[in-house]
Amino acid sequence: MLINELLAHHRAAVRTSIAIVSQVQADDLGRPTPCAEWTLADLLAHMTAQHRGFAAAARGRGGDRAAWQVRPIDPSPVTEYADAAEDVLAAFAEPGVPHREFHLPEFRPVSHFPAAQAVGFHLIDYVVHGWDVARSLRLPYQLAPELAGPALRIALAVPNGDNRSAPGAAFRPALARSDDADPLHQILTTLGRSPDWPQARHG
Repeated sequence: MLINELLAHHRAAVRTSIAIVSQVQADDLGRPTPCAEWTLADLLAHMTAQHRGFAAAARGRGGDRAAWQVRPIDPSPVTEYADAAEDVLAAFAEPGVPHREFHLPEFRPVSHFPAAQAVGFHLIDYVVHGWDVARSLRLPYQLAPELAGPALRIALAVPNGDNRSAPGAAFRPALARSDDADPLHQILTTLGRSPDWPQARHG
């Protein structure tokens, strides 16, 4: 896939997450989420921090650990999230980014990646986290048809090794997946999410 096409899909995924997060109210912040042991407030803080970290990486400053730090819960987490999301979209759109190496210090053992791979990481994270927030709020999540195929290919490329069982892993071990299921269902099970959450919880 061409990097410009990938960036367009990335923008769509992040903007969908902005729309979903915009529906969060103050009394929703204590809700459980599909991310084990995280409340919705915890999840939003993580999502915001990842936007800031990837924005720094796109600008050649990914090695700055402060950019990746999860900050204390903001009094206006929805606004802070939207600001961070717009910043990462602006950073990814800057000249030269498609040819830049991203330093992602939270990744191990390799932490330097070509732009296309880094954009793919961020894209799939926000497809899944957008769904996480929607499920926490008991709202529907619609995966845009043009995004479904690329997102599924990225999800299927994520290694399903022992590291997924480690504390702090980005994704849990894959669940049983049916090739006949719709793309979102396949993405979720591939990355360890139960599409039936909260009725079924795994890990």
